[in-house]
Amino acid sequence: MTKRIALYTGSFDPVTNGHLDVIRHACRLANELVVGVGVHPGKAPMFSSDERLALLETVCAPIAAAEDCGFRTITFDDLAVWAARRVGASLFIRGLRDGTDLDYEMQMAGMNAAMEPGVQTIFLPASPTVRPITATLVRQIASMGGDVTSFVPPAVAEALGAKIKRRA
Repeated sequence: MTKRIALYTGSFDPVTNGHLDVIRHACRLANELVVGVGVHPGKAPMFSSDERLALLETVCAPIAAAEDCGFRTITFDDLAVWAARRVGASLFIRGLRDGTDLDYEMQMAGMNAAMEPGVQTIFLPASPTVRPITATLVRQIASMGGDVTSFVPPAVAEALGAKIKRRA
């Protein structure tokens, strides 16, 4: 049997319960899930790439283990298709919250397929309870003193609180 390696990319700034929902479902489809943190010089994320990798390992590795799925994290600063080649992925995992996501992700899937036909994009619809969650909104709510505990895992809520205190 061929090992199925899936790549799920994003900024994960921070990792949210929506991301965990996608990761849980992706672990049921692959033998190994690689979560790729995109690092782009033009962006100024709240968390460093090392902090994002550490948070992903903390909150996602137990999910993967429970599904008997291998798990690892990487960073990449080039095309996702090139990252997929490097990790041996045959699947791209993409989460969908709504029709806007679908429109964008269909275009991305088409471009990725043209560049790397051996990697299939799999769309996973977000569960209704996590559909409205975005990392951008979580950062905004947290930075204004709001409670984000229902949108992120406890370790991430703690890291957000500590980050915001340091910035104050």
